[in-house]
Amino acid sequence: MSNPYANPYAKAAGRYGDDAVTTAGPARLLVMLFDRLVLDLARAEHAIGAGERSAWNSQLQHAQDILAELLSSLDQDAWDGGPGLAGLYAWMIAELTRANVGADAGKVAACRDMAQQLRDAWAEAATASTPATSGGVVTGLAG
Repeated sequence: MSNPYANPYAKAAGRYGDDAVTTAGPARLLVMLFDRLVLDLARAEHAIGAGERSAWNSQLQHAQDILAELLSSLDQDAWDGGPGLAGLYAWMIAELTRANVGADAGKVAACRDMAQQLRDAWAEAATASTPATSGGVVTGLAG
């Protein structure tokens, strides 16, 4: 039986179909991951407001999995912004841990806003570059 998670982004992408994940290029995968990250955080924020601990815990853990995948696949030496982006991903992971423990919808909202801004920036960069270029989105990924 084939491993549906052979692509390192497939597990973190969640409900995106296998075909979409396995056929998407690096730039599209980043946008897909950020789409799901924003969705997870919106759901977690709602669940905290509704007092649904199990739901917010599940959503926040999935969001942290996505951020961990983004962090581990980031080639920090490929561009000047790499270390700063890595620090931001690490900060978001820690902030979401605190939000989970403290049922803090404000921390989740702050991370969701940041994730949305990053998603929009990656989407813009993806449309401005092609996978064949060495700049933009592709340079931020490890081989």
